[in-house]
Amino acid sequence: MKILQLSNKAPFPSTDGSSIAISNLAFGLSEHDVNIHLLTINTKKHFKPDEEVSAIIKNKIHYQSVYKNTSTSISGAFLNLFSNQSYFSSRFYFKAFEKVLIKKLNSETFDIIQLEGVFMASYIHIIKKYSRAIISLRTHNIEHQIWERVLLQEKNWLKKKYISLQNNRLKKFELNAFQLCDTIITITDIDRKNIEALGFNKKIKTSLTGVDLKMYQSILYPSETNTVFSFASMDWLPNVEAVNWFLQHVWDDVSKEMPNIKLIIAGKGMPLSIQKKASDKIHVIEHVENSTKLYQQYDIMIVPLLSGSGLRIKLVEGLAYGKAIITTSIGAEGIPYEKNKHLIIADSAIDFKNALIELIKNKHLKTELQMSARQLAEAEFDYKKVAKELIIFYQSLLES
Repeated sequence: MKILQLSNKAPFPSTDGSSIAISNLAFGLSEHDVNIHLLTINTKKHFKPDEEVSAIIKNKIHYQSVYKNTSTSISGAFLNLFSNQSYFSSRFYFKAFEKVLIKKLNSETFDIIQLEGVFMASYIHIIKKYSRAIISLRTHNIEHQIWERVLLQEKNWLKKKYISLQNNRLKKFELNAFQLCDTIITITDIDRKNIEALGFNKKIKTSLTGVDLKMYQSILYPSETNTVFSFASMDWLPNVEAVNWFLQHVWDDVSKEMPNIKLIIAGKGMPLSIQKKASDKIHVIEHVENSTKLYQQYDIMIVPLLSGSGLRIKLVEGLAYGKAIITTSIGAEGIPYEKNKHLIIADSAIDFKNALIELIKNKHLKTELQMSARQLAEAEFDYKKVAKELIIFYQSLLES
C-alpha cells in the first residue's frame, strides 16, 4: 500500500500533540511495510529545519516540506473581512505548495492520500485533478466546534463578533470538505458521532493516536513531590483558556490549603500574561528541552480544558508515563477511561480543587491511578496496533 500524508505543520521533530499524532501514525504504517510519503507545510510559527529530520526517519518515510509564513496578523484579519473565506483555513493555501503537490502526484501513484486535518482540504480539487487515490480526511479535531466552545467563554463583544463571523465561514468550509473526501478518520468516537450527525454518510473510522510504549517508562515516584503540572502547547487558545481558568478559580484555594504545593506551567508559545504569573510557588517553563525529564520530575498532571475537541496527545503521554491525572470531561474526550480509575474527572472549580487536594493527601489513591493509567495506555494506545487496524480499514476500501 502506498500512502501520501499531507500536513499543515512539520511533524519532525515531534514536540506537540498534532506532530506526535502525524509522526507516530507514519511510523506505525511504515512498520507494516506501507510506503509512506509525507508532504508538509513548514510554517514560520512551527518552523523545523529539514536538516533536523534524522536519517532514521528519512529511511522510513519519503519526507518533503514547503516553507510558508501562515501566521495571523491584524492586517490579514482585517483584509479577510472583504472575502468570503475563513481566515482560519485560507492561510494554508498557497501556490508554492500546490506546485510541489502537483509534481508529487505526477511522479507517484498513491492508493490513499490522507489529509492531516481539515485545513489541507483546500487542496482536494488539485488531488482530484491529478490522482485517482482514495482521499481520506483525518480529523484531529472538529475545528468549528472548538471555536463554538471558545465563543461560549469569550467576554469581549467585538472579539466575539469577529470569531463568530470567521467560525461561520469555517463551518461551511469544513462541512464542504467532509462531503468532498471519500472517507473520514476520526481520532475519537465522539468526533465520529458528531460528524455522522452533521450528515456524513460515507465510511468513517475511529483510529486513536498511538504511542511507542517502549519510549514511555512508568514513573511512580517523581523526583519532586507536592508538585502539580500542566504541559501543553500554549500557542493553542483552548490550552491558554484552561490554564487561566485554573489560575483564577482553583489555584489560590489549593495553595492556601496546601502551602507547600508548587505549580508548574510548561509549554511552547507561553503568553506573556502567564509568564508574568511566575513566582516562588508558580514555575513557568516555555522551552521544554526534554519532555521525559519533565514527566519524571513532577507529580500530578492537570488538564483543565473547557473547550477543544479531539484527543489530547499530552494526556495520552501522561497515561503512558503512568501519571495521576485530573482533567475535565472535555479534556478526557476520546479516552476510553473509567472515571476515578484511570483518571479523575472534575468539571467545576470546587470539584477540581477537592480532587487535587485529595490526590495530594492520599498516596494510595495516587498510586492506584498511576498504575491504572499505564495499564490503559498499554491496552489502547500501542502505535503498531493502531496502524494495523487502519491498514485493514483502508484495504477494505481499496477492495470495495
